[in-house]
Amino acid sequence: MSTSTQDSNPATAEDFNSGFRKLNAPPQAERRGPEPEQIKGAVSEIYNGVASWSTHGDFWNWGMHDDALLDEIRSLIPGFDQYDTDGLSEQLYFQALRQVPIPLDGYAGKKVLEVGCGLGEGLNFASRVINASQVVGLDLSRAATDRANARLSRGDQLRFVQGDAESLPFGDGEFDVVLNVESSHNYPDLGGFLREAARVLKPGGHLSHVDLFIEESHARLTQLKQDDGDFEWVEEVDITEQVRSAIRKRLEPGSFYRRNFSSKKLGLKTRIMMGRGGSHLAGADFVGHKDLVDRLLEATRIRPKRVLQDYHSYRHHIARKKA
Repeated sequence: MSTSTQDSNPATAEDFNSGFRKLNAPPQAERRGPEPEQIKGAVSEIYNGVASWSTHGDFWNWGMHDDALLDEIRSLIPGFDQYDTDGLSEQLYFQALRQVPIPLDGYAGKKVLEVGCGLGEGLNFASRVINASQVVGLDLSRAATDRANARLSRGDQLRFVQGDAESLPFGDGEFDVVLNVESSHNYPDLGGFLREAARVLKPGGHLSHVDLFIEESHARLTQLKQDDGDFEWVEEVDITEQVRSAIRKRLEPGSFYRRNFSSKKLGLKTRIMMGRGGSHLAGADFVGHKDLVDRLLEATRIRPKRVLQDYHSYRHHIARKKA
């Protein structure tokens, strides 16, 4: 486990990286790597570690940058991006909410679930711009949800539970909206998650799904959408350039992200895996950013090449559960 002073367990890190490559391999490729439960265990351990060193306002996702979205958030929460944040991750969450065909002031009496909530910072932000009666976050990492409850929970209005995206611990038809932000690329069974999301949604409820794709994973989702009897898929928006814009802002020298990352007490191996100044964690491969140190580490195989460089798009999908 990664802590503030220790490195990730090598076996855990290898299962995480191998599982990531296996889940995102082309269909014709030989899919070698850990089994689904090993992948889930590695993902959980990695994010248990993140929970130990991440700070408030820290990186939650790759973020996006869109001036119109930024202005709208500022009108709702004046000064939100002036304290302990660069405002980029919030914009991605706002995108996930804004495209759902429910007005932001129309959530009274509604229940919202985020699957893959991590440390809960994104859902906490989302809860401030809607007036939902209940907002629930679920994550595979027990440490992440324990921390989220300790720092952010507000009774039934905002709470966090540990659980599996492919076997949600909720009853049928409990929620009006399900959010899934930059999470499902780690799921061994994406179809299983979609079935569970449909099960816990009320008829007419909405799934807002945001994630990154290689050509093959986008083709798999497209096929799942075509075969889907539970959802009507109503919108697909390519937000690749807005996400890349956010990544480039974070990679700028002296950025909030760079300053925040450099202050963390991390082990050498963890820093190597995350890239110089946290560049890989921030999505450097997605924008083709690789400095000399990165090239040397990969050439000497001190750090394995990442599959992130194969991702070609970042997309937002909206689906409505059929009545």
